[in-house]
This record gives sequence, C-alpha cells and structure tokens, in this order.
Amino acid sequence: MIRVVVADDQALLRGSFKVLVDSEPDLAVVGEAATGAEAVAVVLRQKPDVVLMDVRMPEMDGIEATRQIRDVSRVLVVTMFDLDAYVYDALRAGASGFLLKDTPPADLLAAIRVVAGGEALLAPTVTRRLIEQFARSPVVPQVKGLDGVTERECEVLLLIARGLSNGEIALHLQLSLATVKTHITRLLAKLEARDRAQLVIAAYESGLVSAAP
Repeated sequence: MIRVVVADDQALLRGSFKVLVDSEPDLAVVGEAATGAEAVAVVLRQKPDVVLMDVRMPEMDGIEATRQIRDVSRVLVVTMFDLDAYVYDALRAGASGFLLKDTPPADLLAAIRVVAGGEALLAPTVTRRLIEQFARSPVVPQVKGLDGVTERECEVLLLIARGLSNGEIALHLQLSLATVKTHITRLLAKLEARDRAQLVIAAYESGLVSAAP
C-alpha cells in the first residue's frame, strides 16, 4: 500500500485529492495538512511514502516544508506552474517532481506511483519551464562539480537538462535505452543526486548548461 499525505491550504482540493487517491486499492491518504508546518508534523508522525505538497501555504511554505521532510518522504509539488516563481527552489529543496493542479486524475495517480517507486517525475515540458525559471533567477553553484564525469555522461546530462526523455536521448545519441539508463545511474552516483530532478539542477549549477535564455 502506498501511503499519501495531502498538503494544501484549499480544503476543497484536499478533499478532492483524498477521494481520488482513496478510490485506488493500492493507495491511501493517511493524513492532510492545511499549512506547511502542519505538513511537517503530519509527515513526521505518519511517515508516508509520498506527499502531495502545495507551494503557497500559510505559516510555512511548501518549499521549507519539503526541505524539512525530504529525508522522510518523497515529495510531489502540486502547483499552478505558470504562476509559481518557486519551482526551482522547490527542486533544490528536495522535491522529486511536479504536478499541475489541473492534472488529469489518471495522471496524478500514475505520478504518485512513479514517485513512490523511487523515480523522479519531471516531464520534458516541465523541465523546459524550469529552465526558463532558472534563466530568470540564476543561483550561486552549490553542487558537486563534474570531476570524474565522462564525456558521454556529460552529453547525457546536457540532454537531460534540456528536457529530453530517456527515449529521446537514446535516439539523439544513437544509444540503446539500456545504455542511457546506465549512464544516468552513474551520473546519479557521481553527482550524489537523488533523482533526475537533481541532475537538472546539477547541470545548471555546475555550469555545464548556460542559463541564458
């Protein structure tokens, strides 16, 4: 059973998510929170597999809440992407992916399962929007450099940062899908990154990819 906590200051949205998640035999909502502080408390108490986390909440925003619980549960940020200026910060805080608040129900359920399985949910379209946000708000590098990363791994990392899926990377570099996955596994280890989302951050903060629009 995949245990889920829903954190959002809108009661109607929390209720909708709960009904949807609880309708699946392998998913269950084990807690709700209306503020970031409540989210941290509920997560520390329930230790869910996945947290659906709003960004803009009273008392403590979703970014700080994510930072405080990232070692306990995996976080899916739920946001109105076009209006949210904090997507990049949320990734740096440890979020494993993003959903739009108007995500189709089936996609939301699939996303929960993907993140619970240890993967990052960072669709190419979301990655490209993240890149735009980075270009507007560059930050000081805070990640491990690219020492020890091979030329081919750098090519793969560059394409990840540009929003390509594994299949698109394989096609672009004329590699098998299995080989691409192997390169990504090695990149995760070398860059001490938890998931694909953090690889995108690493590509920018290391200077491999220019933040210029």
